[in-house]
Amino acid sequence: MIIAPVIFITITVGIASMNDMKTVGRVAGKAFIYFLSFSTLALIIGLIVSNIVQPGKGLNIDPATLQASSISQYVSKAHDSSLINFILEIIPKTLVSPLSGDNILQILVIAILLGIAISQTMPKSKLVLDFFEALAHPVFKIVSILMKLAPIGAFGAIAYTIGKYGIESMGNLVALVVTFYATSLFFVIVVLGAVARYNVSTFSNF
Repeated sequence: MIIAPVIFITITVGIASMNDMKTVGRVAGKAFIYFLSFSTLALIIGLIVSNIVQPGKGLNIDPATLQASSISQYVSKAHDSSLINFILEIIPKTLVSPLSGDNILQILVIAILLGIAISQTMPKSKLVLDFFEALAHPVFKIVSILMKLAPIGAFGAIAYTIGKYGIESMGNLVALVVTFYATSLFFVIVVLGAVARYNVSTFSNF
């Protein structure tokens, strides 16, 4: 619900606030490269860790009790995936359709284009930039509210799992949470830390 607006506003405002179009081009290119490369790397790390730790092992859930319809759409998308379809799906159908969907690349495209357009039409579009900067405050306030309500959702999910699969499932849930946070911490410190160190060293050379 909130990922699309956050990405859209931050990218749009960031690019629109730049005056040098060469800098804008570099930022737009890096945004795409970082998103594609680090998303792929995060998926690879997640697959490796999940296959090594296997936090769901021993839960012994009957597949018949699961809702197969909830994952059928992902299975169908996986069968239809190809390089051409991937490129075509980056292009949104309308200007606002990415904000109501779940394709992050489409949001990046619209945000980059709008940010460039605002930057090139300044100062006439100053009011638009001011609007997005002001809109960022309530959007991030929503993020804060959702973070405070998140424990309620976690409580409901844990209660449902224990009620359906028994108290023994808590061990698997704990293993899943520990695995998730440990992997996320590894990604932030090692992968993103390496990128941050590289950027700092590159910037210090200028």
